[in-house]
Amino acid sequence: MHSGLSILIPVFNREVAALVSALRAQAADWPGPVEIVLLDDKSTDEYRLKNRALASLPGVRYAELPANVGRAAIRNQLAGRAGHEWLLLLDNDSQLPDTQFLARYARAVHTWPATGCFIGGTTYEATPPADPALRLRWHYGRAREMRPAAARQRDPGGQLAINNAVLKSTLLQQFPLDERLSGYGHEDTRFGLELVRAGIIVQHLNNPVLHDGLEPAAVFLEKSQQAVRNLAQVLRTEGLGLIPG
Repeated sequence: MHSGLSILIPVFNREVAALVSALRAQAADWPGPVEIVLLDDKSTDEYRLKNRALASLPGVRYAELPANVGRAAIRNQLAGRAGHEWLLLLDNDSQLPDTQFLARYARAVHTWPATGCFIGGTTYEATPPADPALRLRWHYGRAREMRPAAARQRDPGGQLAINNAVLKSTLLQQFPLDERLSGYGHEDTRFGLELVRAGIIVQHLNNPVLHDGLEPAAVFLEKSQQAVRNLAQVLRTEGLGLIPG
């Protein structure tokens, strides 16, 4: 039997009205109550002013942090504010692929009742962006991140990405994201490996969100360097090894 769903979106320098509207339009497809929880991670005043109006919408909660806490900590805080048994984790630069996004997750939860974590995947536009500075990120995303569920399922923990995931709220309580990882990347790698070690079933689905937040090449390369440092820290301090695909 389904229970409620808390949709958790960390917000940073991004207007999220369109994403919230698309999610609210599909809320009836989840067989239980649905809430959308937005937590701003010290955006500029421009974006805070735009997003504050969303707090007046039914089923939407919006709050602001006084200081930027980063990717892992804000997701942990969002999980602590959730009111329902199931969580949907989304990035604020996501777009829903169609009108069946929540319905597919609902069917998956019904089909695999013993599964604690579902990963939907990521997709990118078929045509390259007009801005040449964004094309490296687009090429990387299509080559490395657009992977079908069957390919990701061969390494269910290692291919886990929490930009589009439905999971039981108890999992983030038991395995909070590592807030020691600064900057960008691999807080979800450690989380995925912990789930596999604990015997938690991770089911990959073909239910991707469209990544709409392409960064210029210089920004992407800097984030990639941060991600490599974080991965090295995960492997060194936790003694975790990547699981062969």
